[in-house]
Amino acid sequence: RTVRMDVDTTREKDSHEKMLETFRSGRANVLIGTQMIAKGLDFPKVTLVGVIAADMMLNLPDYRSAERTFQLITQVAGRAGRADDPGRVLVQTYDPEHYAIKLAAEQDYRAFYMRESLFRRKALYPPFTVIARIVFSAREESAAQAAAESAEAKMNAWLDTTGARIDVIQMRALEAPIRLLRGMARWQLFLKMYFKGDLPGATRRMQALADEAPAGVRAELEVNPSNLF
Repeated sequence: RTVRMDVDTTREKDSHEKMLETFRSGRANVLIGTQMIAKGLDFPKVTLVGVIAADMMLNLPDYRSAERTFQLITQVAGRAGRADDPGRVLVQTYDPEHYAIKLAAEQDYRAFYMRESLFRRKALYPPFTVIARIVFSAREESAAQAAAESAEAKMNAWLDTTGARIDVIQMRALEAPIRLLRGMARWQLFLKMYFKGDLPGATRRMQALADEAPAGVRAELEVNPSNLF
């Protein structure tokens, strides 16, 4: 007897609570779901947790992918064996040797922190640098591209005028990783710079460029965004 929880089955009001109560009461003995069931749930009778395609996020174009994979596995593993009965966790993966998978299985937070920190320091990712971007969205791709390239030219002029370029690692206009979202074409002005640089000045200038976006183009500034899609 199963309960399925995902974005499609939880659209109705109070659907979350009804499904969880069905599972909690024992009227269903298997709960199948997306990441929404990975944390915050306490069911003393749960003794087995399975994670399917645990490495799926490792292939996403995001420097946090290993962290999120480690976090998801450790969180969902915590749903098993919360009472007197011991719990088991089965993890299905195509990349069992990846450090995020191995260290999550070992529940070794310290080792993961050390490994991930070393990677981010060498690759110049936050928290050792700052990433800021303006995402331009428009119905026509040409409009989004033109807005991003115009902002790039103006940002280049600001970097040269203020001398801030010395602290910039990367700055360019390019397509967003997800080029089309909800019918809107997406381009971005991407900036990565060292922490010691003029971050307040750079982000103020980028916000001004976002505010200057032409009609028909939506522009949003993100600093160390939660994802880079």
